[in-house]
Parts: sequence; C-alpha cells; structure tokens
Amino acid sequence: MSSGPTAGPSPVTTSPLSALAPHVDSGEIPALVALVARGDDVHVEVRGRIAPDGPPLERDAVFRISSMTKPAVAAAALLLVGDGLLDLDGSVEPLLPELADRRVLRSIDADLDDTVRAHRAITVRDLLTFRMGFGLILAPPGEHPVQRALDALVLGQGRPGAEAPPGPDEWLRRFATLPLLHQPGERWTYSTSADVLGVLLARASGTPLPDLLHERVFAPLGMRDTGFHVPPSSLDRLATLHLPGGGVSDDPATGAWSRPPAFPQGAGGLVSTVDDWFAFSEALRTGGLLPPAAVAAMTRDQLSPGQADGIFLSEGYGWGYGLAVRDDGRYGWDGGLGTSWAIHPGSGVTGVLLTQVEWSQGPPAVWWDFWRIVEG
Repeated sequence: MSSGPTAGPSPVTTSPLSALAPHVDSGEIPALVALVARGDDVHVEVRGRIAPDGPPLERDAVFRISSMTKPAVAAAALLLVGDGLLDLDGSVEPLLPELADRRVLRSIDADLDDTVRAHRAITVRDLLTFRMGFGLILAPPGEHPVQRALDALVLGQGRPGAEAPPGPDEWLRRFATLPLLHQPGERWTYSTSADVLGVLLARASGTPLPDLLHERVFAPLGMRDTGFHVPPSSLDRLATLHLPGGGVSDDPATGAWSRPPAFPQGAGGLVSTVDDWFAFSEALRTGGLLPPAAVAAMTRDQLSPGQADGIFLSEGYGWGYGLAVRDDGRYGWDGGLGTSWAIHPGSGVTGVLLTQVEWSQGPPAVWWDFWRIVEG
C-alpha cells in the first residue's frame, strides 16, 4: 500500500514507488518500506510481511539500519564541537589515552610487530573523516594478520549483531593493542573510526552514547523509535532480518537488538523507522539540528585526491563527516543489512529505502530500481 504526506489528508495518487512491488511479490525480498520526498510531496510505499507467516508490514515497522548509524553519530559529534567539548583538530588522546603512542604497520601486509611510530596523534577530524589509519580490510576472512587479531579480540568489525563486543572501555583497551594500518590522516579506511568516535563522544559528554544520541538528536527531532535496541513493547514491530535467499538471520524476539548492547556501536548499531529517519533527513536538509556551517562541512567531501579506497567509495564519491558525498552534491549512505538513504540538496529530493535482507555482493536489484525512481 502507499500513502501521501504524513501530515493531514491528501488526494489519492499513484505513488511512483509502487513500481517496487514486484521485488516483494516475486519473493526476492520479504518486505520493504520506501520513501521519496520532493519538497512537501512525500510518498511512502509499504509492502510485504514483517516476518515469515507474520502480519503485513506497517509503516511504523522498525529496521536495523546498520551503517546508516554513522551520520547520526557524526551529527552528535558536531554538536559537541559546537558546545566546545571537542576540538575538530585536537588530539583524541586526552579523552582516549589508550590511543597514545600509536604504532603503524610498516606496510599493509606486514606482521603485527613490524611497525613504525605514528607521525602524529589521531584527531577528532580523523575519526569523522575515517582517516584515523584503521578500518576494514578487504581480504578473504582470516587471511590478514590484523583480521585474525580482530576476530580474536571480538571487536565486532563484521556484520552488525554477529558478535557481542565488550563494553566501551574494554573494547578500546583491546583495540589499542593493535597497530594502525596507515599513518593518521593518510588514507580513508572504512567503518572502525565510527566505533572509536562513539567511545570518544561518551567520554567527552560524560554520557553513555545511547543516552547522548537520544538527548541531543533523537528526542529533539521526535525520533521515538530510533536507538540501539528495541524495547519489549515494540519488538512486534521489528522486522525479521533475512539472509540472501530467505533464511532468518536475526529473530526479533531473541536477537541482538532485543536487549541493550554492552557496546553501542557507532558504526552500525541503530534501529529506526522510515518516519524517524525522514525527520533526521529533514533536520539536516533544513538546518533543524546543526548550524548551516556544520551541515555544509558534514556534507562536503573532506578527502584529498587519492585517499578514497575506490571500493567502498567508488569513482565520483567522496566522504564528508560520517557519510558519502557524490560529485553532484548528493549525500547519504547505505546499510549493509538492507537499507539506503540519500539527500540531493539541489533538487530537494530525499530517498529512504528500508528492507531487511543482508547484502552479500553489493546492492540488490531493489536498490537500483529504487534510486532510478528517486532520481528519475
């Protein structure tokens, strides 16, 4: 089914998103909630069932948004910068002393003890731009020595929810036993910076990350269903997570999001709804959360030529603070558990796609069709 704008009645129209129905009707994906907004013209499409043999999905269904967590954490960081609690170009070491005196692998293929001294300290800006010198390694599982160490330390650097990392202080202590892959500021490497940033925000504010995000971002924007877990009263609205091909990957009643995590992952731990995330989008687009200068910096490519990896960030894409930025000004990011979001400020178009099928080999067919509709 489809609906018009969230506020007040609207004439019955055919949603452009109805073209996504075949992806659900064919069984390719179990369900979806999709939104496209062009100014005040908002269309939402809701299709499928919340679980195998479950009731029909509703618009307020809760989804694991995985890496779409990153821009929310980046926004909170910029709020703390505005408060004077963080300095973009200041060292993280006063708040994260575990990361002092970093060692760096002599080369990306070096053994863990073949290191040199870091040229400088890691800064807050390094974390926001993913240039701290550490991130996911694109190699077969277990092949790289750092990958093996990450697995042994249970730092949750794989699929969100697959591991149960320890609490923030212990997580950082373990992480600090590893060398960096690159010198700080030298290269863009994906994801881990956002987890470190989450620990930094909690220490800078004196507030656990879930509470900080609720107080400074979610509650002010009316994002009542966004957080690091789903309370028991709302678990019936959490969509079942599926593997490609249809198997269940995370059961709402017993899975990783049914209880507060020991380590709230800034890189990928949030759940949300389409209306919550649209509220966040509109706050960025219209200046309802951050000062215009902060939004401009967040949504501007911060990388130098050659710093992007060419894989997570393909040609035509750069990185701002916690999100990707395209050459034409569009910004946003995807979640590998089946979600996608972007804003094109030039045309005033916003798109949000929420499914709950893990990606295995890049975006699925529904992703391509959705963005063709949004950008058409």
